[in-house]
Amino acid sequence: MKPAEVHLYRAADYPRMPWRNGAGTTQEVACNPGGSAAAFDWRLSIADVAQDGGFSAFTGLQRIITVLEGRGIQLTVDGREQAPLAPRQAYAFSGDAHVQCRLLDGPIRDFNLIYAPARYYARLQWVTGAGPWTFHSAARSVLVLNAGAALTVGIDAAVHTLPSRYDCLHVEGQEGLAEYRLEGAAPLDACVIELSPRRA
Repeated sequence: MKPAEVHLYRAADYPRMPWRNGAGTTQEVACNPGGSAAAFDWRLSIADVAQDGGFSAFTGLQRIITVLEGRGIQLTVDGREQAPLAPRQAYAFSGDAHVQCRLLDGPIRDFNLIYAPARYYARLQWVTGAGPWTFHSAARSVLVLNAGAALTVGIDAAVHTLPSRYDCLHVEGQEGLAEYRLEGAAPLDACVIELSPRRA
């Protein structure tokens, strides 16, 4: 059995790029192996939203957004106003949708998972509060974004450290069921993303 590849992405190294519509900037956290900012099957990113306005379109893709910093936002999706979105509340919508964003009280920073639903199953969940927190997953790609203080992620017998806020651990090519354990000296504040390819 081929061992999984484990990568630690440091927040200080994330490249910054303009939105597709030019109305803001995004830092790319990670994307599928072989993917790029221009063409990917899945991507994680952090965006800074400084003003009300429209979101870029990602035709054929699915999006899940969470507010990381700031008071929150209210989205209007295809003309339908949604409930206000506060920090750590995940909201899913189609990348084909026409989306307008209204800031509730000043600029925000948000976290995005964008993926191709025709090619991947995806699960995203926020883990907050006292640790440790353990889960089991057979997903081929597992990512943990640290949104708080220093965090350790145990994968079976191996332990990996995410020392800084917004560092991300990426486990790729996992075969079979693995145990993951999140721990930290401070309360946990992390996002866990699991991605599995759909069978042809």
